[in-house]
Amino acid sequence: MFSRNQVRRRRAVLAVLLGVSLVLLTVYFSEPIGGGLHAVQRGAGEVLSPIEEGAARVFKPISDLAGWVGDVVNAKKQNKQLKREVQNLHTELAQLATDRREAEQLRALAKLQRTLPAGTHTLTARVIAHSPTVWYSMIQIDKGSNDGVHVNQPVMTAGGLAGKVVDTTGDTARVALITDASSAVSAEVMPNGVAGIVKPEIGGKDLILDFIPKGSHLHAGQVVVTSGFKSGALESLFPRGIPIGNVGSVNQDQLQVYQRVRVHPYADLREMDFVDVVTSAPPPVAGVGRP
Repeated sequence: MFSRNQVRRRRAVLAVLLGVSLVLLTVYFSEPIGGGLHAVQRGAGEVLSPIEEGAARVFKPISDLAGWVGDVVNAKKQNKQLKREVQNLHTELAQLATDRREAEQLRALAKLQRTLPAGTHTLTARVIAHSPTVWYSMIQIDKGSNDGVHVNQPVMTAGGLAGKVVDTTGDTARVALITDASSAVSAEVMPNGVAGIVKPEIGGKDLILDFIPKGSHLHAGQVVVTSGFKSGALESLFPRGIPIGNVGSVNQDQLQVYQRVRVHPYADLREMDFVDVVTSAPPPVAGVGRP
């Protein structure tokens, strides 16, 4: 432990040093630039400058290393943050692209609804499952018998006819597409009114309009729609006027009884998010089309 005399001496020395410092500062700021204290300062600076420069050179690698370590740590933090931001942007872009595609399909469905005959009622449903096969012959939708969906009701997508309901549960339904091997749709070519049956092309992406009478003057680009026929006890499942596709080519084989027409479908059956189920339709037109 320190004695009281030592403490007093130290306090006295501290007081003297403070007093001397105040006197020197007062003299330094009051004397001219060329005064003695200024000269002493310059001399001390000249003497200590090499020492300071040498110390700076000695400690510069250490300072640089510390700065490099700090920069690396900051760069890693910024890299992680940028990766998170990029991931969030990718997610947002994917969501925006999905929303845009769905909005385009819904607008196209609304436009298609306006072309149907008066009295036709539709129900919009979301596609929740696609056929696992390469032929895309079946889909499942999120509307069922509880929503008024029943077997054999026509189903449309943004481009036109998609297929028909073949099975239902309370909340879902299964739809056989027009590319399914069992599909057959009565159709007619506009504006001629030439009628036939649309069937899937085996092993291809197009459809075949069969049973076209010879001598029918058809050409590429003509529109093919559902005929909505009624003949005696038979009537079409599909209301008249639903677009199916357009004529691609016509087989003029003279050995065949009927002409066969290749049809390019309007509906993109591989990229469907929404469909419209025709839950009720106007009475079919008697005598139009073929059974």
